[in-house]
Amino acid sequence: QVQVVESGGGSVQPGGSLRLSCAASGSISAINVMGWYRQPPGRQREFVANIFSSGNTGYADAVKGRFIISRGNARNTVYLQMNSLKPEDTAVYYCNALIGANRTWGQGTQVTVSS
Repeated sequence: QVQVVESGGGSVQPGGSLRLSCAASGSISAINVMGWYRQPPGRQREFVANIFSSGNTGYADAVKGRFIISRGNARNTVYLQMNSLKPEDTAVYYCNALIGANRTWGQGTQVTVSS
């Protein structure tokens, strides 16, 4: 069993930056991939970025070059550094951990980009 908890959301003006954190607990050594998804208002949840146990990363085209996913030294924390934020980045951001075919979601953290 794995649990994940997000933190770091908030409100920022366009062009600003935020860093989200995701802390995993439980059977963290079994995690294959950790990632971030987001759900904009009135839309379906969408992929943002992920990081594999190997350290390889992947990004959605919409955030490539602006967002950076990384892992803490303790390997149970994943960060999402969000730069050059746009109003269309406004969403609830969810962290998840994948073990085999089982995906565990956090409760989400709100990010609002507005002037």
